[in-house]
Amino acid sequence: MRPSSQLDKIAVVGAGAVGLYYGARLAAAGHDVCFLLRSDYDHVREHGIRVDSVDGDFLLEKVSCVEKSADIGEVDLVIVAWKATVNALAESIISPLVGEKTRLLLLQNGMGNCEFYADLFGAERVFGGLCFVCINRISPGYIQHTASGLIRVGAHTGSAEPMGWMEAFNAAGFPCEWVDSLEKAQWMKLVWNIPFNGLAIAEGGVNTAQLLGELDLGAEVREIMSEVIACAAAYGHEIDAGFIDHQIAITLPMKGYRPSSMIDFVAGKPVEVEAIWTEPLRRAQVRNVAVPRMKALHQRIETAVNDRR
Repeated sequence: MRPSSQLDKIAVVGAGAVGLYYGARLAAAGHDVCFLLRSDYDHVREHGIRVDSVDGDFLLEKVSCVEKSADIGEVDLVIVAWKATVNALAESIISPLVGEKTRLLLLQNGMGNCEFYADLFGAERVFGGLCFVCINRISPGYIQHTASGLIRVGAHTGSAEPMGWMEAFNAAGFPCEWVDSLEKAQWMKLVWNIPFNGLAIAEGGVNTAQLLGELDLGAEVREIMSEVIACAAAYGHEIDAGFIDHQIAITLPMKGYRPSSMIDFVAGKPVEVEAIWTEPLRRAQVRNVAVPRMKALHQRIETAVNDRR
């Protein structure tokens, strides 16, 4: 029997590590989840989705999946889990999924994504979800989950808490928290993403242990984090300075964790430069916040990405 919630039908668009992991957990919990797949379609249709997890391994043998969004039809919730670099395809791919009551949950990094989707589909539909999880897609339909799994959800328009989502997500085996200010939560996640994803690329493709260990870039990480916090403050979002120590403390046990942007960079895939570095830098400039280290890092990332082409 399907669990009781406000989510009768869910579509997962962008079934990489994030989409496959969270979608598989929801499906395993009994929700009607359909995955829009491309490269993984044949494998997942035949073999299902395998998740090796610190919270318990599982195999989702029977998976509802399609290659065209029109074959799914209108749903209650669209989980958008592709990278921001694919957003240009949103209107054509997601429109067939949207009905009168459809909501969109964007599991995307950076800033500017909610505004983009709000312009296309209406601000009242759009919610942002910030994932705090260590996962990698090892091969088609195979996900490795090594730590955490928390999603913080907020409304783009600041509307009321969607209790059905909270209940369904928590019951599916990953914690879900509501945030009153999505923008503040985005800045808080960028405190980690901007330096760690950025320096991992700028240094040629290294992991978090190398950044904090042999490369001895802990001081640089902290300085960039301080600038991100200053940006947040300029927009009315106070983040305690002790948050920096916390970010370092939770990163050290990750050991050789490979940030997602670095993985994309090394693999020759598009990197989310606009959402993670360019847009926050633009917002800093709008409020006249001095961010020399963020600016220098942005230039290094652009150079590295351009040199790779």
